Amino acid sequence: MQMSNQDLKNKKINKSQILLIGSFLIFIGVCVLSSNYFKVLKEDIYSKMKIDMTESISEDLIDLNDYVYETNITQDQTIEKKEEESVVEKKTYTINWDQYYGILEIPDIGLKRGYYNVDNPYNNIKYNVTLVNGSSTPDVDGGNLILMAHSGNAWISYFAYLYKLGIGSHAYITYNGVKYEYSVVDIYNVEKNGIAVIKRNKDKRCLTLITCTKDSDTEQTIYILEQTE
Repeated sequence: MQMSNQDLKNKKINKSQILLIGSFLIFIGVCVLSSNYFKVLKEDIYSKMKIDMTESISEDLIDLNDYVYETNITQDQTIEKKEEESVVEKKTYTINWDQYYGILEIPDIGLKRGYYNVDNPYNNIKYNVTLVNGSSTPDVDGGNLILMAHSGNAWISYFAYLYKLGIGSHAYITYNGVKYEYSVVDIYNVEKNGIAVIKRNKDKRCLTLITCTKDSDTEQTIYILEQTE
């Protein structure tokens, strides 16, 4: 039986509709796959942006690409543990301060933390406040002691509360049995692009503290302190 012209026309329309629907479904599938890909890519980029900071240092620049970052638990710490009956048990740990190369204290935020020399395996941002390779000791005229640590809410986030400091806030470094006092003279943010410019007076003995900027995935904050006379 031969198909009428109308039947042939309807058949062509049905094929066109099927092709159109098929193309649309393929388009939707590609969009879903692309969306998942870009989501994973975005998460990977942000993850890497959160783990920035490094070992090499020049006169004015710090390379921030290799150091990793992110509650502030101090060395003379008291940890509170809530039990089922909401009873708080306090545990105090005795610290052997002599084991450290130096000790950083910032009374305004209740921080006291020792740091190791650069060749010590525990001079690592995964464990401690970290001494940047190339830093000067506090007794060097025109020198710059550079320390960095995580911010955020992990147990290793020793610099979590640096954001509370302001111009004039004080910090102390104990080195070789001598306690040196410093005062904050500048605070500024830098983009997380792998390099940080250290803006300081090279005629002064300085302490530079670096950590991730609070509530930002794209910046780091630099605190410049000068040794008091």
